[in-house]
Amino acid sequence: MTDPFSTISSYKDASRYASARGSRTPPGSVTGARQKQSIILIVLTYLVFFALLLAPLLQMIAGAFEHGLHSFISALTRPAAIHAMAMTGAVVVIVTAINTIFGILTALVLVRGEWLGTKLRHVLNSLIDLPFAVSPIIGGFMIVLLLGPNTIMGAMFAWAGIDIVYAFPGMVLATLFVTFPLMVREVVPVLQEIGTQQEEAASMLGSYDWTTFWRVTWPSIRWGVLYGVVLTIARSLGEFGAVLVVSGNIMNKTQTATTLVYQDVENFNIAAASSVALVLALISVMLLLVMEWAKKHKEHKAHKAHKAHNGQKGVH
Repeated sequence: MTDPFSTISSYKDASRYASARGSRTPPGSVTGARQKQSIILIVLTYLVFFALLLAPLLQMIAGAFEHGLHSFISALTRPAAIHAMAMTGAVVVIVTAINTIFGILTALVLVRGEWLGTKLRHVLNSLIDLPFAVSPIIGGFMIVLLLGPNTIMGAMFAWAGIDIVYAFPGMVLATLFVTFPLMVREVVPVLQEIGTQQEEAASMLGSYDWTTFWRVTWPSIRWGVLYGVVLTIARSLGEFGAVLVVSGNIMNKTQTATTLVYQDVENFNIAAASSVALVLALISVMLLLVMEWAKKHKEHKAHKAHKAHNGQKGVH
């Protein structure tokens, strides 16, 4: 005879299995929900991008050409704008050159300096990253406190006929303080990635340090240096806080393009401020395009080298 209780139990198990199976979400609906979430996230990203970047840029263009092309050209060719642009260009050129040389040397010391202890290397890394943690205005104020006209060092430089604060050298120092980590942080990872085997082999073959750098190290780090140069130029063009504190924003003497925009806004000359800001924005966009081209060119060369290496392995 069949046990009625076992029959009831089997019916219960079957009903539970059927209900559990029916409650499962079909795979297609899960994929559809994920696609909807992805679409929503993409739409939100584009909305934020438009609100934070495109909308102000369009407003800037409209403000620059509010009174026509003649007003735009007049705002850029006035003596204050020409002097500010020239001052900005001089600061960018000098800062980029100094950053490139000393940034590469600092990166080499941090990565290849075996004589550095672990604690000293950590201290140097922290000092290099200090501009990332400190506000540019505070950095400029530190320079004023150290080299201002009422300080001992500032008085010594003034006695020698060299003005630091409220003059061009102070503007260069302030921009260097803000941009110095950019080159170092681009070159250090590349040096760590390539290692020291090729450099050691060149040294064992009798190559001088200078020759080893140009023939072995430089070809490996040049793209990192290019990225650092582009970032330094872009950051120098847009630097405002530290330069404002150190320069004093003296018209036709220590005024840069960014401080000129600030002064135009303070004077309610929105059209002139928009014209200068638009030029700075276009230069920054061009620099970013150059950086993207450099990245694609580097990836293309690396892909070709990888294919050539695999081809040689296949021949052997």
